[in-house]
Amino acid sequence: MMILLPPSETKRPGGTRSPVDPTGWALPDLAPQREQVIDALVALASDAEATRRVLKLSDKQLAEALRDNAGLRTAAVMPTVDRYTGVLYDALDAATLDGYARRWLGAHVLVHSAPYGPVGALDPIPSYRLGAGASVPGLPALRRLWADAVSAAFSAAAPDFVLDLRSEAYADLGPVPAELSSAYVRVVTAQGKALNHFNKHAKGELVRRLSTERPKIGSRRTLLNWAGRSGVELRTTEDAGILELVTDQPTARK
Repeated sequence: MMILLPPSETKRPGGTRSPVDPTGWALPDLAPQREQVIDALVALASDAEATRRVLKLSDKQLAEALRDNAGLRTAAVMPTVDRYTGVLYDALDAATLDGYARRWLGAHVLVHSAPYGPVGALDPIPSYRLGAGASVPGLPALRRLWADAVSAAFSAAAPDFVLDLRSEAYADLGPVPAELSSAYVRVVTAQGKALNHFNKHAKGELVRRLSTERPKIGSRRTLLNWAGRSGVELRTTEDAGILELVTDQPTARK
C-alpha cells in the first residue's frame, strides 16, 4: 500500500547537516522537477520583495522564507515526517513511534510537497517555503510541472493500493492514475458534514493507527475489513473512488 499525505505550512527548524540529494528520495524519477523548483526558489530568495509578493508573506514569514529557500542546497535536513508540524503531524506524532512503526511509515507513506513532489516519510529534507498555489518566476505553473510526472512516477512504483489523504490542491499536483487501485478519503461527521480542522487530526490519527498495527492492505476491500476490525469508521460512497472517514471530534490518545 502507498499512503499519500499533504504537507503542512508549518515546519520544525534545524536538523542534521548532510548533502541535500533529491535523487536519493522516493520516486527518484522526479529529480529533474525537484532540481528545477529548488533552483527557482534559491534564485527567488535573492530578491526579498519578489519573495514577499510571490509567496504572499508577512514580515515575520519573509525572514524565515528567505533563510530557508536561499539555503535549500546546503541547509540541515531531517526526516520528512519529523519536519512538518501542525494538526495532522501532531496527531501522527511520529517522534513517539517505535522503530517498527517508523520503518513502516518509511516504506508506505509519501508526503506530497510543492517543491519536492511526493517524498518518503523518512527522506531527509530541508525546510522550505512554497505552497501548491504559488506561481514562481522561471517555472511553469506547479500543476503543469508536476501532474504528469508524478502520475507517471506513481505508475512506475506500481503499488497494490493507494490511499490518498491529500487535500485537493495537492491531489491536483499528481493525480493517482486510473489504472491503480485507489481510494480518496474525505473526513466527515456521522451526519455526513465535511470537517475542516478535525479533518487533519483524523487523518493523522488514521496513519498513526496503521503504522502501529501494520496491517497487510492491498485493496479497498482489505482496507475496509481492517477498519471494521480496528474500530475505524470508513464508509463507502456513491463514488467508487471515494471513502469517508467518520469522526466527530479528535479523541485524546491514551
